[in-house]
Amino acid sequence: MHKLGRGNRDKLQQFMAITGASEKIAVQALKASDWNIEGAFDVFYSQPQVKPFSDSRHLEELYNRYKDPNVDMIHADGITLLCSDLQVDPQDIVMLVVSWHMKAGTMCEFSKQEFFGGLQSLGIDSLEKFRDRMSYMRSELKDDQKFREIYNFAFGWAKEKGQKSLALDTAIGMWQLLFAENQWPLVDHWCQFLQARHNKAISRDTWSQLLEFARNVNPNLSNYDAEGAWPYLIDEFVEYLNENGIIQSDQQKDWSLRQ
Repeated sequence: MHKLGRGNRDKLQQFMAITGASEKIAVQALKASDWNIEGAFDVFYSQPQVKPFSDSRHLEELYNRYKDPNVDMIHADGITLLCSDLQVDPQDIVMLVVSWHMKAGTMCEFSKQEFFGGLQSLGIDSLEKFRDRMSYMRSELKDDQKFREIYNFAFGWAKEKGQKSLALDTAIGMWQLLFAENQWPLVDHWCQFLQARHNKAISRDTWSQLLEFARNVNPNLSNYDAEGAWPYLIDEFVEYLNENGIIQSDQQKDWSLRQ
């Protein structure tokens, strides 16, 4: 083994145990990230030629622990048990990231193919490896591109099977979960506006455009373009903010801070 300090040696052992990488590849990934282990995971998994190792026999054992006894699927009870084993709350946003990796078609269930595919892509074949990868998956929410993919995935994942739109209560719950992680100061006003004025299901266009609005328009709307191609619901939201003096009060606050 390379001459390494104890802290870096521990990181190397942990990295090799989780990824199944050789010592040489592990050292390269860790060096590339200045020995930041989360950064090293990003380096390792972003290289397409690298295939994380996972043992399909162990995956089968894991799958059988959680699958429904009556059908070849993991349903809500199995996911609750999985969360208990992983020591995370089923409502924790990291479980959305897990579902994104599995390319799960719908909330609260995994097919065998989804479960195997997701865990193989992450190099997971044991509960210990699964637990170790949770912090990496949580860190993916801080990556702008991955957050966008997870956000857009959430729409299809959370809606009822066979429906084109997302039920309003579900959409509000998902927005509060997602924007708690990737903060948008107007999320509570948006949810209150929808409950007061809209009270209907949310289309995919509104869902995806809201992220663009949250990312690109300042919270005080100083760069909002009324002629822009926003969905009508977002234009109505801007009117609601102005009518209720919400933005005006923010601007006054900004002005008083500059005095």
